Amino acid sequence: MSDILIVDDEKDIRELISEILQDEGYSTRMASNSDECMDAVNAEPPALMILDIWLKDSRMDGIDILKTTKRDNPDIPIIIISGHGNVEIAVAAIKQGAYDFIEKPFNIDQLLVVISRAMETSRLRRENSTLKRRDMQTGEMLGESAAFKKLRDQLDKVTKSNGRVMLTGEPGSGKETAARYIHQLSTRATAPFITVNSASIEPDRMEEVLFGRETPERGIEKGLLEQAHGGVVYFDEVAEMPLGTQSKILRVLTEQQFLRVGGADKVRVDLRVISSTTRDLTAEIAAGRFRQELYDRLNVVPIAVPGLAERREDLALLAEYFLAQFNETQGLPLRKLSADALAMMQTMEWPGNIRQLRNVIERLLILGDGTGEIEARELEGDQPAESESSRIVLSGQLATLPLREARELFEREYLLTQINRFGGNISRTANFVGMERSALHRKLKSLGVVTGAKTGGRMARIEEDAD
Repeated sequence: MSDILIVDDEKDIRELISEILQDEGYSTRMASNSDECMDAVNAEPPALMILDIWLKDSRMDGIDILKTTKRDNPDIPIIIISGHGNVEIAVAAIKQGAYDFIEKPFNIDQLLVVISRAMETSRLRRENSTLKRRDMQTGEMLGESAAFKKLRDQLDKVTKSNGRVMLTGEPGSGKETAARYIHQLSTRATAPFITVNSASIEPDRMEEVLFGRETPERGIEKGLLEQAHGGVVYFDEVAEMPLGTQSKILRVLTEQQFLRVGGADKVRVDLRVISSTTRDLTAEIAAGRFRQELYDRLNVVPIAVPGLAERREDLALLAEYFLAQFNETQGLPLRKLSADALAMMQTMEWPGNIRQLRNVIERLLILGDGTGEIEARELEGDQPAESESSRIVLSGQLATLPLREARELFEREYLLTQINRFGGNISRTANFVGMERSALHRKLKSLGVVTGAKTGGRMARIEEDAD
């Protein structure tokens, strides 16, 4: 959004203003009537509009265009020009949201000053809007694990395109955070990010919520798709969308336009679509609960968001972030995790993923005494009951192996877990497992486990060519 749209029924005036602005380094577009004007705005909203209030052979005058544009694109500054200027027209234009009013014949220097100020105001407004939308959730895009780096690399590749993205992953793994990350690094960062909670909208209200409505009593009420115009619409848990609504969304994606409920005029929208699901959509399609055509439209770039179990190395970083976040946003005590508490977290199950971790941190800060480090004993209520945790269940792979191979596999996984638990500290790991440090090094080498500087980080991994 970087050009200026000039709307005037007099060709000489349009071209004169255009030439002057181009000499000043601006790019311009021109329209001679209301239809050309609205087509230009719908195709690509301009950074600023210069609008003649009187337009011959046009179904809308300048005030009507001003009202319509401000209703659908409130951030576009509009400068009204007229050869029949009077106080009443100027007041009416300003009341309807015009940035300024200039009477013909206008002074070129005056026009350039007003344009410069309007463009700067528009820029500041967009920047302020962007900063407001960059809430604390973006901090959750933190990590050093291989799984997280792979995710971020994939997200970075799609930020500058308009391709539709399908995010899959367990509940609480951070799919919406990933969607916001794409939006904030894209060319649409200054435009809205609108979330459609597919599971929480009543099926009989879905159409009104998405497309808006028009009634004589309340006029035009914009739906979520119209609110997202120029930006991103995020379909959260898209598998929950009713089949009837799926058909209508498919039509919108194809035509980029729709009718409001009760409306007669088509509304054009420019949207980037990001979707997410925790379900297997291919199974949903086979069961007749999701449309194959919609899946094909939405699943242009599939990206899997890893759960916390796949990125345990990031636990400490995420926990520290949440501790600082709750202190800043809620005034909760700024505490740190003790080494034992962090070690216990590394061994815990996290079925709710990052959302569960966030909730646990918040509970610890609310219920804790507010002083000192968070101790492991404070996490006891977050572990499974003793009767469940004390029983060892063999995995299918382990149960089918001979004893020697099963023991080797168990030792490898056990030692990997303990090394990661103690942040890569071999001395603490050796002390905990009851081995001499040198003996632990020999055991790790025999199992093909690489640690420390060899991995380029603090955590351990299995040597790929160990076998």
